[in-house]
Amino acid sequence: MTDILVRVIDAYVFRRTENGLRFLILKRASTKLYEHLWQGVAGKIEAGETAWQAAIRELDEETGLSPKHIFIADHVSRFYEAYGDRINLVPVFGIEVDSDDVILSNEHSEYKWVTLEEAQKHLVWRGQKEGIQVVNEMILNNDDRMRWSEINFE
Repeated sequence: MTDILVRVIDAYVFRRTENGLRFLILKRASTKLYEHLWQGVAGKIEAGETAWQAAIRELDEETGLSPKHIFIADHVSRFYEAYGDRINLVPVFGIEVDSDDVILSNEHSEYKWVTLEEAQKHLVWRGQKEGIQVVNEMILNNDDRMRWSEINFE
């Protein structure tokens, strides 16, 4: 029987600028699965860790950045993996940072701060495109979802 798992997270990192929101996208290194794929911060949830804790840890490991705010996006990505015959449910987070000084890990070869429209052109998977769109909507709408979904990580 096919397993349904929550084992990875996606996070869309953003900062506010004079010219509007800018999102951080990362290009996977040629040594990694899905080489050259552009993505947000992503990674596996480790034993004893919550999904939001994994998002903050992955942010630090992949970019050297620290969160200013983090919230749960009103979206869960999903995909099927033939390896292991499993369906993955992927919690999505929005993470605001106040620095653009990225220190890449060996998982990625490049990064860019881009508009939502530019991000949509670089991201390939539907779940990525939908996830970053929802994060953007929640930031711009600043409705009650933001208040209800903000995570107190201090």
